[in-house]
Amino acid sequence: MAKLYFRFGAMGSGKTANALMLKYNFEERGLKVLYCKPSIDTRDGDGLVRSRCGLESDCHMFENLQFMNWKNYDIIIVDEVHFLSESDIMFLEHIVDNYDINVFCYGLKADFQGNLFDGSYRLITHADKLEELKTTCWCGRKAMHNARIFNGQVIKKGSQVQIGGNDSYIALCRKHFKDGELS
Repeated sequence: MAKLYFRFGAMGSGKTANALMLKYNFEERGLKVLYCKPSIDTRDGDGLVRSRCGLESDCHMFENLQFMNWKNYDIIIVDEVHFLSESDIMFLEHIVDNYDINVFCYGLKADFQGNLFDGSYRLITHADKLEELKTTCWCGRKAMHNARIFNGQVIKKGSQVQIGGNDSYIALCRKHFKDGELS
């Protein structure tokens, strides 16, 4: 029986690297993997996903998933899933429940203000399996918040979505997130 997985973590926890390794492992066993991401994720360009540690792969845009022959795939991996809407997650649930295809979703749980993304909320409440990928704050504690930074300061206001990497975000523990301490 297929399952819907949500693997989440703060920035820098290895979500994309983990997803790419999973893709490689499934393909090595002869399974057909459909790897996709939402088109809003423009960091690596269309049709490409790259982890911070250098792993990369071609990918499809999630928005094209409904037009693809995804029934020919054994596994679907969705990166940056937090950018998806509740109805997008419901579509993934439909694939799992009606076509017996495992779907692995990777993304953030919450935004830079600590608020859940819509896609993440739906996954937390409907995924068959939740798995946290962990990383650490500069102090050594578990990092659980994605702080947005600008000019060496933690920013607590702004739009929920701002595409960026290490230049725009840092993973912090609860204490240093609340205090706005970067080091």
